[in-house]
Amino acid sequence: MKRLYGYVLKTFLGPFFMTFFICVFILLMQFLWKYVDDLVGKGLDWRILAELLFYAAFGLLPFAFPLAMLLASIMTFGELGENYELVAMKSSGISLFRIMKPLIVIAIFITITAFVFANHILPHTNLRFTTLMWSVRQQRPELVLKEGVFTSEIDGYSIRIGHKDKRNNTLHDILIYDHTGNKANESVTVADSGYLKMTEDKNYMVMTLYHGENFSEEEGSMSGNPNSYPFRRDQFDKQVINVRVMNFDFQRRDENIFRNSHRMLNIDQLKFAEDSLMLDYKDRLRNFMLNTRYMSQADKRIYARVLENDTLLGRYQQEEYRVFDYDSLLTSYTDWNMSESVHAALYAARSNYQEINNIENNLYGRKKRINMHMMERHRKYTLSFAVLVFFFIGAPFGAIIRKGGLGMPVVVSILLFISYYIVSMMGEKSAREDVWGMVAGMWFSSLIFLPVGFWLTYKAVTDSPVMSAETYTNLIQRLGLNNLFKKGTRDENTSADQQATVS
Repeated sequence: MKRLYGYVLKTFLGPFFMTFFICVFILLMQFLWKYVDDLVGKGLDWRILAELLFYAAFGLLPFAFPLAMLLASIMTFGELGENYELVAMKSSGISLFRIMKPLIVIAIFITITAFVFANHILPHTNLRFTTLMWSVRQQRPELVLKEGVFTSEIDGYSIRIGHKDKRNNTLHDILIYDHTGNKANESVTVADSGYLKMTEDKNYMVMTLYHGENFSEEEGSMSGNPNSYPFRRDQFDKQVINVRVMNFDFQRRDENIFRNSHRMLNIDQLKFAEDSLMLDYKDRLRNFMLNTRYMSQADKRIYARVLENDTLLGRYQQEEYRVFDYDSLLTSYTDWNMSESVHAALYAARSNYQEINNIENNLYGRKKRINMHMMERHRKYTLSFAVLVFFFIGAPFGAIIRKGGLGMPVVVSILLFISYYIVSMMGEKSAREDVWGMVAGMWFSSLIFLPVGFWLTYKAVTDSPVMSAETYTNLIQRLGLNNLFKKGTRDENTSADQQATVS
């Protein structure tokens, strides 16, 4: 058995590592497509980009573990079934479950590894990635000049070019507005050609212009007329302008800004944060309920429920609730008293309605933040447990379809993973919006796919022809649908013959 277990492990580990790096690469490409607009045109050093991709790849590992396990298990058992090696093992009296035993141990080990990684390494990786990504987003882009469009990336200047020669980066038909004096369009420069270049330290922009003119309005009036201003016009063959630019160099932000975010915390820190946020949420909700005014009996019952741990208010719980007849009370009032009572009730209702609207968004945001912490804590378990779930789906499924390689397994793995992801997003959204409980919402996908894995394992162990085409052909015949299909085929052939005869 040791040789058999070694052979099964050798057959599995190769596809697993291959598919694992393929999954990381594909997910990393998705990351690049998502954040390409934040990375292009910033003049970032290659070391910054490499560091960002490194942190992003580590952040994608929790999703790569389950997908690699699913694909590798289907490929392994599909290849064993395609080469009739599973048949040989079963004919020797070895059950499929015993063949799967070493891989079950590997799946449990990878599950534990994924959990340890998600709880201890991933929070630090997310902190580094989020801080670096925020720094990149705050980085000012390098000057990118587009034809016919004004660019204001240089502080105090607006630049428009008519044409750009891509062969030598020469600019033609240049128009520059100088706003360094905090005045609107009082200094204008027009040049026939030129080029712009930033210094290596990115502190200065050097503008070299050829064959142009400067137009400027001078301050003060030489003729004594307050509505008359002197105008200056200078021609030049070559002019060099050095402009000081700010915030073009890369600056890293402080990591402490994002340290308390839910994605940067481990399980113990998440529990502590949940308790603190829940206490604050309950205090705000309690104060809101105590400050809202209803009728006297309703106020007392609300106080009793909100302050149920206060022994001094225990008398409110002992009072009997009585149904009050407001109609008889209003009919006993005079018209003036009735009008005053109605207006007072309307005022109280409108005041409560306004107070509820003011506090609703605040409480909703705080409860949503609590839910995000709880979801992140459960996600560390669910993504790790998904490795085990996908093994019990992929291994028996590969033994049933008996197809190895990267063809059918890849298609099946993508379909199963997309289905799992959709179901998982449905559960997470329901949990986030408090439609379902947190445990039910976060573990919904696992509760759906784990029985499917057990069912496939049972079918594979019992050699059930669940994926055989003959099974469904026989089922159609038993249901009497075969004659219906044949009749439809005969009708189509008859109509075709009639059309051929008419022709």
